[in-house]
Amino acid sequence: MDVIVLVGYAAAVIIGVSLGLIGGGGSILTVPVLVYILGIDPVLATAYSLFVVGSTSLVGSFTYMKKELVDYKTALVFAIPSFIAVFLTRKFLVPAIPEHMFDLGSLEVTKNIGIMVFFAIIMFAASVSMIQGNGKKDVKEDSKVKFNIPLIAIEGLVVGTITGIVGAGGGFLIIPALVLLAKLPMKKAVGTSLLIIAAKSLIGFLGDVSNQVIDWKMLLIFTGLSIVGIFIGSSLSKKINEKVLKKGFGWFVLVMALYIISKELF
Repeated sequence: MDVIVLVGYAAAVIIGVSLGLIGGGGSILTVPVLVYILGIDPVLATAYSLFVVGSTSLVGSFTYMKKELVDYKTALVFAIPSFIAVFLTRKFLVPAIPEHMFDLGSLEVTKNIGIMVFFAIIMFAASVSMIQGNGKKDVKEDSKVKFNIPLIAIEGLVVGTITGIVGAGGGFLIIPALVLLAKLPMKKAVGTSLLIIAAKSLIGFLGDVSNQVIDWKMLLIFTGLSIVGIFIGSSLSKKINEKVLKKGFGWFVLVMALYIISKELF
């Protein structure tokens, strides 16, 4: 097996470990690993990322289900518009993006460049969120869930569209929405977010099956290694300070975002 492929598979384990350690964020590294290490086309990489993110999040959500830390009603209210948005984005919007988007001086901005730069912007936003932290007091565990259905639905549409374009789970957008708009306690928001991410990512991937040629062997190996990483990360999380880890990971994601922008535009 090629050394580069081995490095890519090792990165899959690291992605899973980070998901297990901090409950999110790791999936945002999936597309850069697939594109820059394994040499996969950006559009196909976002499709693969949806499968990897969906599968790993589904496994992660089982732990929260067992602890009764998933609010299924909130998940449904958020997920339905998100499902519709992510499926339609992958099925129609992404294929409709022209190969030549526009010229920026002497630079020709292609579809692949546009997707990677947009992805880098999302990474930048995620890194800022992780570095700064929530900054708000957690909701009490026994507090009653209060719905702001219109805002939750709009947030679902926005997150679904972003997920469809870049292939990231969007947990850094979903969790604050669940805490602020549905008044869920943080632990229940994380568990509910994982279930939403799993469902909408896998549904989004279905929109790609007819549009892309899928290398199932590589995809299943990569996903399997990421799932192994989740269990490693979960066991390590008991020994490592979560806040320090999350902030450090945020800085790493920030550097990656700047790297992608510089690589694609300069």
